[in-house]
Amino acid sequence: QVQLVESGGGSVQTGGSLRLSCAASGSIFSNYGMGWFRQAPGKEREFVATIRRSGSTYYPDSVKGRFTISRDNAKNTVYLQMNSLKSEDTAVYYCAARRSTVFLGTSPGQYDYWGQGTQVTVSS
Repeated sequence: QVQLVESGGGSVQTGGSLRLSCAASGSIFSNYGMGWFRQAPGKEREFVATIRRSGSTYYPDSVKGRFTISRDNAKNTVYLQMNSLKSEDTAVYYCAARRSTVFLGTSPGQYDYWGQGTQVTVSS
């Protein structure tokens, strides 16, 4: 079992930055691939970033060049640095963990554990 707790959400103006954190507990953090997803009202959960156990990362075009995922295995924490924020980035952001290394980690169904989410609101 893995417990995930996100923090760092809030309100920011267009063009601003936020850093989300996700603290993991309950298992060996370095054994898991980690991901960030987001969900806006009335929309499906959307892939934002993933980082493998090796440290390799992958992003969708919508956030590439603006968002950076990283992990600190010593602190059992994964981060999402978000820069140049846009109004369309407004959503609840979720952290997730997966045991499998087969998949890239771009789909919610590939993850085994989820955090409770943290709200990010970007306004002009």
